Amino acid sequence: MGAKRKWLSAVLSAALVFTLAACSGGNNAANGGQGAEGSASASPTASPQPSSEGQQPAEGEPAWKKNTSPITFDWYINFSWFSKKWGGDATAEYITKKTGVSLNFIVPAGNENEKLNTMLASGSLPDFITLDWNNENVKKMINGKLVLPLNELAEQYDPYFFKVTDPAKIGWYTQPDGNVYGYPNASSSPADYEKYGENFTSNQTFVVRKDMYEALGKPDMSTPEGFLNALQAAKEMFPDVDGQPLIPIGLHEFNDTGNYSLEGYLQNFLAIPQQKDGKLYDRRQDPEYLKWLKTFRKANEMGLLAKDIFIDKRPQMEEKIAQGRYFAMLYQRTDFATQNIARYQNDPNSAYIAIDGPANAAKDLPTLSGPGISGWTVTLISKDVKDKERAIAFLSYLISEEGNKDLYLGEKGVTYDTIDGKDQFKPEALELMNTDRAAFDQQYGASYTYWMLMDTNMNLQWAPPSVDPGKQMEDWTKGKAISMSEFDNLDPPPTSKEGVSNSKNGRLWGKTLPKLLLAETDEQFDSIFNEYLQDREDQEAIEAYRQKAYEENLKKLEEIKG
Repeated sequence: MGAKRKWLSAVLSAALVFTLAACSGGNNAANGGQGAEGSASASPTASPQPSSEGQQPAEGEPAWKKNTSPITFDWYINFSWFSKKWGGDATAEYITKKTGVSLNFIVPAGNENEKLNTMLASGSLPDFITLDWNNENVKKMINGKLVLPLNELAEQYDPYFFKVTDPAKIGWYTQPDGNVYGYPNASSSPADYEKYGENFTSNQTFVVRKDMYEALGKPDMSTPEGFLNALQAAKEMFPDVDGQPLIPIGLHEFNDTGNYSLEGYLQNFLAIPQQKDGKLYDRRQDPEYLKWLKTFRKANEMGLLAKDIFIDKRPQMEEKIAQGRYFAMLYQRTDFATQNIARYQNDPNSAYIAIDGPANAAKDLPTLSGPGISGWTVTLISKDVKDKERAIAFLSYLISEEGNKDLYLGEKGVTYDTIDGKDQFKPEALELMNTDRAAFDQQYGASYTYWMLMDTNMNLQWAPPSVDPGKQMEDWTKGKAISMSEFDNLDPPPTSKEGVSNSKNGRLWGKTLPKLLLAETDEQFDSIFNEYLQDREDQEAIEAYRQKAYEENLKKLEEIKG
């Protein structure tokens, strides 16, 4: 997923089985697999039609209804794993028939940052752009005037936008110039926490293969000793899986700035605070965190960190999860939902389940990343958009309850019906969703297949009850998921002096983290870590900027609560 340290806002719905990718750290959707750049639309397309610029729709009417002639928008999705093309499924075909809009998804074939930087350098961008909200390129596009203010487009072409957007989210995303350039998905405001909070879950889980875990006697893996002993026992009892070596522990992929699993995920499991007495706290220097990083170092010394984890990307991980080759994983649960459903259908005991993972010495409850107001991704409209009016009108439609319902439930009579007085998936569609998610995406294309503007709170009204194996993991995270909105968007602008140094420091950590795990002794670990601390640039100035941004976030959240 993206490249920052903000973990994918965990998606709350009890029905959430789509495969997000995160930040995670860089880091939270629907389809696994390697994306193909420049996927062609599978829907009928036509040349853009001239729009009736300046003609206001009737009071309160959505502007998209004014013009439903065929148009194809290019939509850049900054996730190489997203492989779904628009069309060929019931939902996309229905939306194209209804609105006239087809989409040509453009997805990086390899490194997301390289693809995006190339586009930015060219000065020419596709019509829509979706990427992690905390990707530094969001600020670059805004500061470089490469994207258009959504509020100005709405004022000129589609006032309906202001009717369907959440004022709290608009307020949160309003820039210093007074404009809003992006709108989030999977976003939860303070008011949403009051309304839905007890249902909120986190994507951050520590999971084990159920049959192996039970064969080992369900060991306690919350302490460093118990963790290492369990990995060692699993390797000894199950040296290989179907002729291939067992991988004792799986993690998110290593990227240029680190590894989500070994940063925010681990720190959250250890309940390490992000602030103390109103001052931001450097979690990386926390003794509990360093103790657990040394535990992973010890695991490598014991031969328990397979070389695969240092080089595998998400597609390779998905293949190995499908094969059941991992004993345990510190991993985002929705990223392997499709593979785990398949394992569960084949043999429920071979599926992965969430258990209590690494904990601090006091055994405090984990403080996992729950839904935040920043959401997971933001979607922007580029200055090069081929039709401003149709673009803002389509964005408003996708954000609206009508658009969210169309994307979640699909077409009435095809994917869903009113059953027992409630709009819900038809039994055959629900059965396929719960047993073969990949086939469901291809045939129906509903329930977060197209997740770019999903409102996970709004969709609760249509969501079916969760079923295993996903339900077990969701339930495990309930009561542990908290909002971390006040810690969002703290980094300095990427082109500022502090921002340039912050980016360098991020890459420095990305190089340091594997070295820490591969250190031969704890003493060597300490030496490498101290060298990292000394080599960071402008750290005091960066911390001062982050502290000020944090305090501004607290004020903004209070204003939003109003």
